[in-house]
Amino acid sequence: MKLGSKTHFYSEGQTHERDVGILYDGTTDRVVVGKSVAKPLNLGIIQVYAQTSDSEDVEVEKFYEKIEKAKGYVKSQDIIIVMGDFNAKVGDERVEDVVGPSGIGTVNERGSRLIEWCQVNDFTITNTWYPNHPRRQWT
Repeated sequence: MKLGSKTHFYSEGQTHERDVGILYDGTTDRVVVGKSVAKPLNLGIIQVYAQTSDSEDVEVEKFYEKIEKAKGYVKSQDIIIVMGDFNAKVGDERVEDVVGPSGIGTVNERGSRLIEWCQVNDFTITNTWYPNHPRRQWT
């Protein structure tokens, strides 16, 4: 279904509690929002794919602005999960409740930006809190 400049993909159940949908803004090529009715709280998933480290800082800032805009499509009382590839290294040293001890690599500029954004928005980089199989360290 078209909603202005956006496309709403949905699977309508027989009752309101079984609806699931994804709202896609065709102009946003790096951020997509999916919303699902759930209990006890609804769920909003923001799927992202960030620019590589070769990108200009202004492009990275536009990317974070798109994430902020996407958060606006999800109610503040909903569970919000932001996931995907941030093309960032956040390191393996704990940073408050944001970064755990099981990250990889050395913090890079994109990683610092991600950590800062998580601190401001009260998010946790969850895959840094659990040990994972050894991975190749890219430089």
